[in-house]
Amino acid sequence: MTENEKESKAELKKSTAKKKLISQPNAISRYFRETRGELRKVTWPTREESWRLTAIVLGVSAAFSVFLWVFDTLFSNAIKFLIDQVLL
Repeated sequence: MTENEKESKAELKKSTAKKKLISQPNAISRYFRETRGELRKVTWPTREESWRLTAIVLGVSAAFSVFLWVFDTLFSNAIKFLIDQVLL
């Protein structure tokens, strides 16, 4: 290889590296662009589905809280009974 060919290859590498840097989008703008694209793919629930699912979540939460309250009360009374038996 001649000296001119080496220089032209080096300049070509520099120019393509510059073009790559210029053509690469900012990471933040790329993030928002990709996020918007993903949100367009989402199948959003209807208003009725949202209300129904909300009611289900509230119902299950209420039922579970009652379940925990009942067992907490039972175990508290059992522990109290055992402590009273041991101390007497």
